[in-house]
Amino acid sequence: MNQTTQVNEILNSISNLSLDEQSYIADIVNHRLHEMQRNRLIDRAGDAELAFTRKQVVTGSVDDLFAAITDD
Repeated sequence: MNQTTQVNEILNSISNLSLDEQSYIADIVNHRLHEMQRNRLIDRAGDAELAFTRKQVVTGSVDDLFAAITDD
């Protein structure tokens, strides 16, 4: 069974639930999505901090950035 079929079956099952049950499921899914996004942001911030402490980032002004981009 492919993923699209599974998603459609889940959605069809959810549509058979009461409005309150569907709302509850939507709240749970939204909460989980926000939690995953928050964790991904935390991971990326940690990676950025590590890169900064290892001096693997370039710092400067906007003008410095444009100068670096246009220097081919």
